[in-house]
Amino acid sequence: MFSIKEYTREILASIILIAILVVLRMVIAKLVRRFAASSQLFEHRTNLIIKYINILMNVLVVTTLIVIWGVETKDIFITISSIATVIGVAMFAQWSILSNVTSGMILFFSFPFRIGDTIKIHDKDFPIEAEIEDINTFHVSLRTKEGERIIFPNNLLLQKGISIVPTHYEDKEFFD
Repeated sequence: MFSIKEYTREILASIILIAILVVLRMVIAKLVRRFAASSQLFEHRTNLIIKYINILMNVLVVTTLIVIWGVETKDIFITISSIATVIGVAMFAQWSILSNVTSGMILFFSFPFRIGDTIKIHDKDFPIEAEIEDINTFHVSLRTKEGERIIFPNNLLLQKGISIVPTHYEDKEFFD
């Protein structure tokens, strides 16, 4: 029969690991929010990055809990490699989704342009000059001077040359 005394170490290690996870999630969320505030980033983008980091930490904690509770390392590697193979085959057809999510995270941390900036995308077949309306996980919403709305994938923003068009102010002479 199950006895708590037999599993005291595992229970204690699990409680400590979960406590560390909770503290790390709070600390990392504060750090990301501080970075976002200093970079003047929008709240929904900050929340997406925090969500991605939390998912990664949860996967690591679940893996650690599996080790703590005595699953053999050989079995873990077989399971992980099987899951990775299935996901790899399934995602091979969806590589652009992963590419866009990764590009979205890169754009978040490097952030070469902001919402409201007018950019020029240097594409020989389809050059675009438009204002950035929104930056999402998978794409950027652009609006041209003619009012056309363009949805542009994040991964292409990292592959194409982009110029940030400076805002032009009319040179007027001011009189008092």
